[in-house]
Amino acid sequence: MSKVTLGLIAAASAATGAAATAIYYTTTNQKHVSPAIPTTRGIPVTSGSGIPPLIGVTNASVKAAQLRKQVDPSGLFQYGFPGPVNDLATRTALVSAFDRRTRNPIWVAEHITPESVAAKEGDRHRSKFVEDHDVPEKFRARLNDYRGSGYDRGHQVPAADAKFSQDAMDDTFFLTNMCPQVGAGFNRDYWAHFEDFCRRLTSKYPSVRIVTGPLYLPRRDTDGKYRVSYEVIGNPPNVAVPTHFYKVILAEDGVIGGTVAVGAFVLPNAVIDNSTKLEEFSVPLSIVERASGVEFLSKLPVNRRKELCREIECTIAVRQFDDARKNLAGVPAPGNR
Repeated sequence: MSKVTLGLIAAASAATGAAATAIYYTTTNQKHVSPAIPTTRGIPVTSGSGIPPLIGVTNASVKAAQLRKQVDPSGLFQYGFPGPVNDLATRTALVSAFDRRTRNPIWVAEHITPESVAAKEGDRHRSKFVEDHDVPEKFRARLNDYRGSGYDRGHQVPAADAKFSQDAMDDTFFLTNMCPQVGAGFNRDYWAHFEDFCRRLTSKYPSVRIVTGPLYLPRRDTDGKYRVSYEVIGNPPNVAVPTHFYKVILAEDGVIGGTVAVGAFVLPNAVIDNSTKLEEFSVPLSIVERASGVEFLSKLPVNRRKELCREIECTIAVRQFDDARKNLAGVPAPGNR
């Protein structure tokens, strides 16, 4: 997919991205208190409708002010707050926001350093895929949803990025860190090499932050109109299969107030030939933001930003031992992170 085509698709998908802008309400722990009943000449009055008659009032603005006092949408919250739309999880290895509608994360953020990627305390063979019980049962993805689906449980934060402790590695196996990904040719191949590229950034940068997540981009139909269409897996079908995935990379120079090399990439959830240049998937950050509904760098001044692929060569390294490892019976494929 060319950058021009991807730009057109992302622009067209501004209203149909993976996540709608979240609306946050701040409430207190106090019990709900009904609004005071307006009075006429200091005497409280009520009517059968529950709205006091406005006796002797002729000023329209006064009427409107009194009626506004009767309207209390937040009164609903005395029965329980209906949100959040997305569940925020803060763990040792990652922070994630979950989309209850698609049963996939909206985004998952991680932080790697030269020391963290060099550590070897965690062992993925001791980790198990688990459902996230912090998400209400009716909204969470289940292990059974992936069985027989033909898709990998694709880590957004890879287990290989969390070797600095067993607890950290276990964190990456929650299903709130997973999305259905094409296995051979993507999750176990090109995507795995892309994850390796991210880790190799720590050889140049002392601090690297990565945000990963799914996208659901529109496609042009035969009638010329763009529509969003994606597969849903599970029994009953409830886990969305993303059409694309993104990574936003922030490579920090380690100096307070220093520069940050920023890279944004969008890859299709499909087989990708390993000879494809990584820069083919490099896009402006604004495209990811428009398509995902997530804003990433609102507090990072433009004068502190650099373009990652102008600072370094953005290219994957195809590691042949990965192919051999995948063929070993009983050994998890490196991309099934």
